[in-house]
Amino acid sequence: MNNKVRIYGGVFLAMIFWAFSFIWFKMANETYRPITIVFTRLVLSIILLSSYLAFKKKFVTIRKQDLKLFLMLAVFEPFLYFLGESFGLTYVSATVGSVIISTIPVVATIGAWIIFSERLRLINYAGIILSFIGILIFVVNRHGTISFNTRGLCLLALAVFSASGYNLTLSRLVGNYSPVFIVNVQNTIGAILFLPVFLFSDFRDFIQGPFVIKSFIPIIELSVFASCGAFILFAYSVRNMGITRANVFTNFIPIFTASFSFLLLGDKLTCQNVAGMMVVIAGLIMSQMNGRKKETDDALILTGKTA
Repeated sequence: MNNKVRIYGGVFLAMIFWAFSFIWFKMANETYRPITIVFTRLVLSIILLSSYLAFKKKFVTIRKQDLKLFLMLAVFEPFLYFLGESFGLTYVSATVGSVIISTIPVVATIGAWIIFSERLRLINYAGIILSFIGILIFVVNRHGTISFNTRGLCLLALAVFSASGYNLTLSRLVGNYSPVFIVNVQNTIGAILFLPVFLFSDFRDFIQGPFVIKSFIPIIELSVFASCGAFILFAYSVRNMGITRANVFTNFIPIFTASFSFLLLGDKLTCQNVAGMMVVIAGLIMSQMNGRKKETDDALILTGKTA
């Protein structure tokens, strides 16, 4: 009984941390620019994860044939993913962002079907279609036009496709390296990729601007809870309940984000927004119901949210 409490408590806590990540970003973005938030978040997470790996003596040597895969992993996520998510969230609310990002499991499922020829069931196809209908309900107003910034939606779509590419690349690595080690390596490479962007675009403003503790604390929270804590908790839950069952819990992220945004950020939710969100979540759950005919083991451990 206690073990089940730890497993389910861990996965729910991971979802809450990831739901808060959208809110923490919006709070940090009041003072700091997106690249500054991402780069600082990555550096702090590297320090934390490297310290953990060093303490546990779990650093390993990367095999030569896997170097390209790690580079691809980092390009997909955190580099392209965080570019899309961070800049996308500057144009849309935290709730809208979480709804769009929550479609990652669906897009990853389609990618696995196309690339790995994984057959889906009728209910999975219906769920995929239903989830996108839900997004349209969420973002289209009563006049039939997009009620949220199109640029923001496109940037978040980049994040979704980047995360899906990440998951498909991950399937080649997860059997040989621990999840914490993989995330630490990808964040390290990601920080290197973001460094010239940060120096060129944000460094001067970061140095010359005021240090606002109220906005910097959310960056620390992003690093500790979203980039480190949530990942470790989710990986622990996956090992104990399986990938498919754990993945279903990612569908609750939009609900948590909408609730927390309403309470903390004052985001407004209309009946149409709520209806669209419910349709998206229903479609996501349907798309994941016994969706794969053959086992994928740990290939999609990080589906949904990874860093």
